[in-house]
Amino acid sequence: MTSGTALRPTDVIYRDLAQKRVLITGGAAGIGYATAEAFSRQGCRIAVFDIDETGLERALKSLPGAIGKHGSVTDPDAVNAAFENMDEAFGGVDIVVNNAGISMNKPTLELSLQDWQKTLDINLTGVFLCCQAAARRMVPQGSGVILNISSIYGIVAAPNRLAYCATKSAVAMMTKGLAIEWAEHGIRVNALAPGYVKTALVEQLVESHRIDDRALAKRTPLGRLATAEEIADLAVFLASDKARYITGQVVGIDGGWTAYGYI
Repeated sequence: MTSGTALRPTDVIYRDLAQKRVLITGGAAGIGYATAEAFSRQGCRIAVFDIDETGLERALKSLPGAIGKHGSVTDPDAVNAAFENMDEAFGGVDIVVNNAGISMNKPTLELSLQDWQKTLDINLTGVFLCCQAAARRMVPQGSGVILNISSIYGIVAAPNRLAYCATKSAVAMMTKGLAIEWAEHGIRVNALAPGYVKTALVEQLVESHRIDDRALAKRTPLGRLATAEEIADLAVFLASDKARYITGQVVGIDGGWTAYGYI
């Protein structure tokens, strides 16, 4: 295994992941950064693509040997540049984690067309562009793994989140469609559907009283929010050979949220 971020006592080592070339969108913070760290601990070669230039620089300083590209997943030229950066540095790509996304919590009658389009552009079109760019490299090599980040709100609905729910459910269906289309080329495509995750962004929303983390924890059967590291651990497993017969799945990681229908 190559030198990377130090292993944690709880880490499972997937030796087949050593030296794999991994691109993570939105990898400068939150779930994306935790995922970059998790793959780095496996000895992977990491590329981070993020719109936050300052956050990107900070992330790269703590990820040994990682490379980065600043840009938006909504920009086809920036997406192509991120993958070309990997081509030059690593000779291609093996794993892509499409994590970049935004929330859009507004009553539908107050949702502007601009808000709607922005959510579609980032949460859906951005995933499509990165999947397509990845597959253009993975098909010739006959292998690859693509992991898309959906959400519990891609599985169940919630009020005041129409654009978010619509895009995350579309990501789930995109995942299934690409999985069956690209299986013959040795490419596996799966989605993760996290529940509420304790990240810096969520903590800011709690501090501004936009969400109530205690109420969310109470609503979750396991009684707490997820950690970003728990989402990252699932991503690493799904990318490994231990999951080699898993494709076209939307894997929930929500503490029982979507299973709980009792009011």
